[in-house]
Amino acid sequence: LIQVAPVEVVALCDVDKKQLNAAATLVSQRQKSRKTPRLYNNYRKLLSENKLDIVLIGTPYHWHALQTIAALKAGAHVYVQKPISVDIMEGEAMLAAARKYNRVVQVGTQRRSTPHLMEAKKNIMDAGLLGKISHVEMYCYYHMRNNSNVADKVVPDYLDYDMWTGPAPMRPYDGIPWRAFMEYGNGIVGDMCIHMFDAVRWMLDLGWPKRVSSTGGIYVQKEAKSNISDTQTATFEYDDLNCVWQHRTWGTPVNPDYPWAFTIYGEKGTLMGSVNQYDFIPEGKGEKLHADVVLEKEQYPEDVTEAGIEIHSAPATRQHMRDFLAAIKKGGRPVADIEQGHISTASCILANMSMKLGRPLVYDHQKRQITNDPEANALLQRPYRKPWVHPQPDMV
Repeated sequence: LIQVAPVEVVALCDVDKKQLNAAATLVSQRQKSRKTPRLYNNYRKLLSENKLDIVLIGTPYHWHALQTIAALKAGAHVYVQKPISVDIMEGEAMLAAARKYNRVVQVGTQRRSTPHLMEAKKNIMDAGLLGKISHVEMYCYYHMRNNSNVADKVVPDYLDYDMWTGPAPMRPYDGIPWRAFMEYGNGIVGDMCIHMFDAVRWMLDLGWPKRVSSTGGIYVQKEAKSNISDTQTATFEYDDLNCVWQHRTWGTPVNPDYPWAFTIYGEKGTLMGSVNQYDFIPEGKGEKLHADVVLEKEQYPEDVTEAGIEIHSAPATRQHMRDFLAAIKKGGRPVADIEQGHISTASCILANMSMKLGRPLVYDHQKRQITNDPEANALLQRPYRKPWVHPQPDMV
């Protein structure tokens, strides 16, 4: 955000003192005023002591709902990372709060702002080069599941582990990255499927799926503490169209050039897209089209030396921030509005629920319930650890 707008970062919050101090140093070096932001370990205190225009939320997923709603109540516009929530009712409450307080919420599904995918949407999808589309495949074959099985550890003195855990169940501290556990997120479907499914919905102008089904589990990597699936297939059904997801955290990718991507099949051709490139393959003798990711290393040389940066995603994130700011200025909806983030997040959660229950699910978003399935409806809202209180869409 600092790269694309003259913003002043006035406050930072983290329950990890090391992370907090490192972030403060970086911000003071980057922003024009060279001021060090005020530092907090409790987001509620930060919001009560500062009048903020914008709040950026990059916390673990189990915190997104409470922090987003609190920021909206405080009058701020919000940029929140994906997935927006761990359960569906959290997402409903976040959407209700954004509309009630008339604030802009941009979700970090930045494939919608990825330059080469924006080009593919305009020149291929919107131009009708694929013809009628009746099948989509989405997939991830990264070996990204944590397969360690370490002993519990003493909580380091720089980490407030109780506050880090917040509304989630209290697990013994072991230092294993939190994405390995369903207590804090939605597994690889919530991490990776959401990006590709959201990109496909954007490209094809799709809303809520009519039905969601999924199978999978821990088939191979059984030795780990992690409780997220290592193998999973999910189907998101629309009229005359299925969008099918698959991930494996073992084995080889189907296409080494597209290990995490989508493939859209039309009667006139096929479009493959990823964070790195796209390829259009026409039916018959038409012209093949290819484009690579747009990097901005000359314009933003700090991209090259930034620790831990995904340099291929930096231009998309900057464009996503510009779109966020434009929506605030104009009073409209951003490209990844909270409603779109909710649909993509909730659909992925439904896939995990379907895998757990062993049957397809139909979600009625107007009634906020799953049709004819009391057992599934009981999973729409997970229990919060006391004293935290689960938000309700009618009471935000």
